[in-house]
Amino acid sequence: MLTYKALHNTASVYLSEYTMNNKIIIYEHANFQGLSREFTSDVANLINYNFNDCVSSLKVIGNPWVAYRDVNFTVPLAAYEEGEYAQVDENETFSSLQLVTEDLSNPQITLYEHANYQGRSIVINCETNLCSGSFNDIVSSHKVQRGAWVLYENGNLTGRKMVARAGCDVSFYESFNDCLSYLRPLKSGKATLKAVLLWDKKEEKVNWVTTNSSSSLNFTDETKPFSSNPSQMYDAFISESFNFSSAAGIGIGTKFNLDLSELKKGQDFAVKETFTVEKGINNTRVEKKSMQVFFPAVVQPRTKLTVNLVTKEVNIKVPVKLIHGFNETLCGEYVCYSELEICEDTPNMQIA
Repeated sequence: MLTYKALHNTASVYLSEYTMNNKIIIYEHANFQGLSREFTSDVANLINYNFNDCVSSLKVIGNPWVAYRDVNFTVPLAAYEEGEYAQVDENETFSSLQLVTEDLSNPQITLYEHANYQGRSIVINCETNLCSGSFNDIVSSHKVQRGAWVLYENGNLTGRKMVARAGCDVSFYESFNDCLSYLRPLKSGKATLKAVLLWDKKEEKVNWVTTNSSSSLNFTDETKPFSSNPSQMYDAFISESFNFSSAAGIGIGTKFNLDLSELKKGQDFAVKETFTVEKGINNTRVEKKSMQVFFPAVVQPRTKLTVNLVTKEVNIKVPVKLIHGFNETLCGEYVCYSELEICEDTPNMQIA
């Protein structure tokens, strides 16, 4: 038995499988024109939606979908991975649609030379052109161990096709017998996310807070030093956090980055360029920076000098939406609290 293998890079999938990334949009005419329908789960009979035998173009978000010629998922015609299809090959022939829910990360199929899984066999784990080997045009049956596959009649991915899925073994190819020349596993949706901060909906509150106060009395007719220390170091804090919306329907492990370059424009926010968010963990980051405050050098004669240290506190909230494929959803808000500056306020009072 021959075995073909390929190394698999298993990318982190951040979206929960059934939250918002699996959808098919079917259109009545080519180029996404005419009436349309959207589905997020299996459709056993398109007649019930007045859309039987009239699909000419479609869009897929997330995992692949299989289109069937007949109702109740019989006679598979083609599989469609994430993307846009302005013209489907099997125009106006779909009667049912099914979402591929198999684990597609580590596919495997066994091909057999004869019917009923007899004769020579070959195990394949990656996209393969059989024209370059000894199994071209001799396969009569198969078993799918993992994933889902598309089998092609010709080595250039043309001609008749067959969809092969785990748990649906085929003991005899019938009209497809001794015709297989190329096969490839179906791939999961990319699960790429784009997070957009809605700066036009930003809420900002600024408070000036007196954090410390010290005084010095000078009853003499000469100046005297205000303090033995000309300056003092104070700690200022900045905290960032992200609060998910309870209605967003986002799965545990969903991960994305926020671009904070807009926040740094025009203000001395000590934040990094990006803030990473992941559903299911504590999305809070706190940093401390030291600031030096200089005191007045002297107190004038017969004067009471009071130095107030005033902190500028800025609290910002920005809503965030996630874009995945053709989906957009408000997922929560980014919150930033910053002590931007510490300054001195020095009121004088004359002493008689």
